[in-house]
Amino acid sequence: MGWAQARAIVYAEGLAAAPPPVDVPLPQADGRTLAEPLRTPTGLPAFPTSSVDGWAVRGTGPWRPVGRVLAGATPPPLTGDGTAVEIATGAMLPDGAQAVLRVEESTTTADGRIAGHPRPAPEWRAAGEEAPAGTELLPVGTPVDPGVIGLAASCGYDTLRVHQPPRAALRVFGDELLTAGPPGAGRVRDALGPAVPSWLRRYGCRVADADHVSPVADTLPAHVEAIRAALVDADLVCTTGGTMHGPVDHLHPALRELGAEYVVNTVAVRPGFPMLVARVPGPDGRPRFVAGLPGNPQSAIVAIVSLVAPLLAGLQGRPLPVLPHATLGEPVPGRGDYTHLALVRLDQVRGTAHPVRHVGSAMLRGLAQADGFAVIGPGGRGEPGDRVPVVPLPLLPGERP
Repeated sequence: MGWAQARAIVYAEGLAAAPPPVDVPLPQADGRTLAEPLRTPTGLPAFPTSSVDGWAVRGTGPWRPVGRVLAGATPPPLTGDGTAVEIATGAMLPDGAQAVLRVEESTTTADGRIAGHPRPAPEWRAAGEEAPAGTELLPVGTPVDPGVIGLAASCGYDTLRVHQPPRAALRVFGDELLTAGPPGAGRVRDALGPAVPSWLRRYGCRVADADHVSPVADTLPAHVEAIRAALVDADLVCTTGGTMHGPVDHLHPALRELGAEYVVNTVAVRPGFPMLVARVPGPDGRPRFVAGLPGNPQSAIVAIVSLVAPLLAGLQGRPLPVLPHATLGEPVPGRGDYTHLALVRLDQVRGTAHPVRHVGSAMLRGLAQADGFAVIGPGGRGEPGDRVPVVPLPLLPGERP
């Protein structure tokens, strides 16, 4: 299956299988996704408010002070010309006020009146200036961050209806893997077990330490039991290795035994083509998913950005991210009929992408220095000056590229 088609298919599958939304208190909504539009029930602001400390005045000056209004109070109207009330920043503007004179630009006359010249531009925020009542401020699918929480609070929300973050689990296959110490004597260190949960969290998943099991023995019963146990609580189970058909590759037979259906089985992309996503019936009727990541570390990360990321976007009710573009600063080879995901470092000042070294499918050195993958389409190659899509590596919430 083509790379772009595979991404679209798994995204649609995730969207269809998203758990039902829930209402949560504002502080608990951080990192989740809006399941309904955020609308303001009142105008923003709900009433005219002074932008400065000073005097709300009516008519021409000098003005006779007749009171004071502080934030949080409802002032009586100004009914007489030549009158003023002292007003604090954020306080409600009295009906009848025609201007606000800044305190630092006012003087007091000998008889106690207030003199000065209000600025021509209004020194208050009109009711509904930011948004009239009923305005959609943010659409469905918006990730909730502190800015969204603050906006919701300013509108008067106590809770938000949000999509639940999907729960993910990891099962690492391979008798050859070491979980501690340096590699040697035919055994290699498990590089994916410690890393994949962090990738998944960056895509909005919940991954507990108990959700990570490594390594799983290279037998079919062990594979079946490991995946079945993970599916009890997880919306998504990622596995590493076993996506081909070698003598100890038991993932495909295990999926058959679990009654799984392939959503995507191999993708025309290099590196990492033997990736897959399968759908497994859940006990509540909602499907769960297994994402088979290749065992080679860089190939596994390619599978994450290619299939797991759009699947998780769908499960969270988020839009499929639009890929940014960058200008290639150096040539990038093609991979024949396959899409090539080439690790690149981005020059944010010049907007250029530069390939990194050490990018074999089993290597991680290049990945540790990269910002993302340049996408070179089938049958092509990238030349300096070409504008190409880039799949960015995920960031922690609040991080900026």
